[in-house]
Amino acid sequence: MGDVVISTARGAVLTVTINRPDRRNAINEAVAAGLHDALDAAEADPAIRVVVLTGAGDKAFCAGGDMQKDAEGPPFELQASDPRHYIVRLFTRMNACRLPLIARVNGHALGGGLGLVCGCDLAVARDDALLGTSEVKVGLFPMMILPLLLRMLPARQFMEMCLTGEPFTGAEAAAAGIVNYAVPADELDDKVDWLVGRVADKSPTGIRLGKQALASIREMGFAQSLEYAQFMLANMATTEDAREGFAAFADRRKPNWTGA
Repeated sequence: MGDVVISTARGAVLTVTINRPDRRNAINEAVAAGLHDALDAAEADPAIRVVVLTGAGDKAFCAGGDMQKDAEGPPFELQASDPRHYIVRLFTRMNACRLPLIARVNGHALGGGLGLVCGCDLAVARDDALLGTSEVKVGLFPMMILPLLLRMLPARQFMEMCLTGEPFTGAEAAAAGIVNYAVPADELDDKVDWLVGRVADKSPTGIRLGKQALASIREMGFAQSLEYAQFMLANMATTEDAREGFAAFADRRKPNWTGA
């Protein structure tokens, strides 16, 4: 069958591809583990500054959990001896990732696939891709991705999507703020490259510490988050990248980031 997740490095960018086009890039336990491992490898490589997540082919980004009868690692099983679903491990890892995650939504993103999109920091979608949660149509609710949907979607769009099970197009998702940009299929790669370029040339240290702080602040109350933020800012100001940024600003030149 080959690798269900493929990682390809190009300069400072690691593209991670779910490689199950025959199953519409549906998630099973092997896919979740492969994505988890790819993020570990990306963070361990100092040359990588951005991770792009996409699906193989041009039909689906990810159709959600693999619900076919012969699925390996079906989405509804939970071991009583180890009650931590592989989707929980994956989304927890994505939330903790200190590298920028950009979703290249090359096709439909449904159920858990929409969860992957919402788990990324930025997203560019085909304008004709469908994004949604159809679980209610089979007597379920999008439980596993609710925390991500609540974080990303406006309240009315969130409830409409969950209660009706009807998808949005990429263009509608962009208008609702679910993705950053929606473009025709033949413009997708150019738009992703453009967005990647705007992120990859910024301070890797600033982004790394900023994402770490954001993950913590999301779990804090208002007063606690302000206390934490002031110490994080003071810490960031002592880094080599911050000193280089200040110097480059004063000298009116482009900064030379080292990631330190």
